[in-house]
Amino acid sequence: MSRYQLESRAVQCPYCWEEIELDLDLSAGSQTYTEDCHVCCQPILVRLTVDEDGESYEVEVEAENA
Repeated sequence: MSRYQLESRAVQCPYCWEEIELDLDLSAGSQTYTEDCHVCCQPILVRLTVDEDGESYEVEVEAENA
């Protein structure tokens, strides 16, 4: 049985500069993926870095088309 560790994080879209909420699955570990902005629909590159114990994390976003 898999156990999800979900966190919500507010980030600023690198295209429209609006603040959006990302739902992050920390149980999946560090990952890089693309998610569309909920406001302007542009593709955002999300880099999630989760430490080994899964207790702390960092999230960075940038324009995928950069």
